[in-house]
Amino acid sequence: MNGAESLLNTLINNDITVCFTNPGTSEMHFVAALDEVEGMRCVLCLFEGVLSGAADGYARMARKPASTLLHLGPGLGNALANIHNAKKGHVPMVNIVGDHATYHLQYDAPLTADIEGIARPVSDWVHTARSPRDIARDTAEAIRQAGIGRVATLMLPADVSWGDNPDGPEGAVAVAPPAVVPSKRVDEAIARLRSGQNCMLMIGGREIDTQRGLMLSRIGKAAGARVCADVFPTRMARGAGTAALERLPYLAEMAIDSLKDIDQLLLIGAPSPVSFFAYPNVPSTLSPPGCEELLLAGPDDDIDQVLEDLLERLDAVDVEPDVNPLTLPELPAGDLDAAKAGLTIAHFLPENAIVVDEANTSGLAFAPALAAAQMHDCLNLTGGSIGFGLPVAVGAAVACPERKVVCLEADGSAMYTIQALWTMARENLDITVVIFNNRKYAILELEFSRTGARGGKPGPKAASTLAIGSPDMDFVAIAQGLGVQACRATTCEEFNRQFEEAVQAKGPRLIDAIVPTVFG
Repeated sequence: MNGAESLLNTLINNDITVCFTNPGTSEMHFVAALDEVEGMRCVLCLFEGVLSGAADGYARMARKPASTLLHLGPGLGNALANIHNAKKGHVPMVNIVGDHATYHLQYDAPLTADIEGIARPVSDWVHTARSPRDIARDTAEAIRQAGIGRVATLMLPADVSWGDNPDGPEGAVAVAPPAVVPSKRVDEAIARLRSGQNCMLMIGGREIDTQRGLMLSRIGKAAGARVCADVFPTRMARGAGTAALERLPYLAEMAIDSLKDIDQLLLIGAPSPVSFFAYPNVPSTLSPPGCEELLLAGPDDDIDQVLEDLLERLDAVDVEPDVNPLTLPELPAGDLDAAKAGLTIAHFLPENAIVVDEANTSGLAFAPALAAAQMHDCLNLTGGSIGFGLPVAVGAAVACPERKVVCLEADGSAMYTIQALWTMARENLDITVVIFNNRKYAILELEFSRTGARGGKPGPKAASTLAIGSPDMDFVAIAQGLGVQACRATTCEEFNRQFEEAVQAKGPRLIDAIVPTVFG
């Protein structure tokens, strides 16, 4: 058994059975091992930023890591943006990065790079295997380090891959469970909730499932505290029957206003709220002066146990939670815009769908409608690095083939990882993509005004860097060229018909929805 075969067997022995790949010469023995080792599904992606995002989406929905296979330092570099998103979302991932043979590194060939140096900023654990006999043990350690919410990156030199490993694969690894939260921290939370001050419980972390949301609502009502979700929860149950939770606004000014009366902020899996960017005359920290914060539980802590402890201590088990009702809107008519498209999506969204939201500014218009749609899981942009939506939809569909995936995608962001459409077609994934096509980097127009640059009004040269028309991108032609059935909607009537057909069909579909910008 060579090193690559022992690596694959070790992954499979730990229930890591999907590998998103874009291999090169150094990885050919890994590729060959795919035919020798049973149990690994290999999903080819045409760009490394697609495969890293797909691994993120898979792990969010499967609640276990996928592996990736990347080619040397440049391949890893191409994948960094979506590995960054996964790391910020506390999503587990095991990256396998091929490298030159150990004896070849001394010659500084064109593709030689400091792979460990490239990996460290987006990885919780980085290691290079040194010999074929080490690789299975190193793989097991990578799996252990990835655990429930970390990024592990393991370098696989070519000679380690092709060399003989007489020791064979490793067995199942004991992954550390969520950490227990000390009881004294729960005591402190109870004291603050009973202090008579204005309190807010803010939840975040890898997942806000239905049960966690309902527990939090009960706790908030029993304690007389506001309850809120972080700006971009990694995975959040939404729609009918889920808890009616506020979401902390993205815009710093709005978030500051939302938190202005809070005296005590209790964080459950969520970080201390800060502005995404610095703006002139706007505070970086969003909590009001004098607000006391308590990190009750981190994202890798036992959040369920904390919520259960609070329920019991506050005698809130039987409190009726506030839930979102099922309120399907009437179908809109006339000129199409993002808000009307949201009504259509909410009307036809299947129960138990997975919604991947990278609509950016267009998403501001349709978020309220989806809160009252059929129950679904929403996957959000955790690290702020755009080009996440299409790849994450790929991974979610691989993880949950029985569920419809709906990807709500901004036009500019789509072009970062448009190659994901090819993988959707190749794997026949059940994904409906809606492109909100306003032919602008509308989010950057908004940010230009907020930063106060040039008085908030771009000149002609600056404006040209924010507009992505001239030429207008033809997403129908692009999708069809990559093997995905596609159509265009310019009116509500067209969009109503096309979206209904898409969600009722199986396989990948794309709708190019021509909409104006939400503002301006």
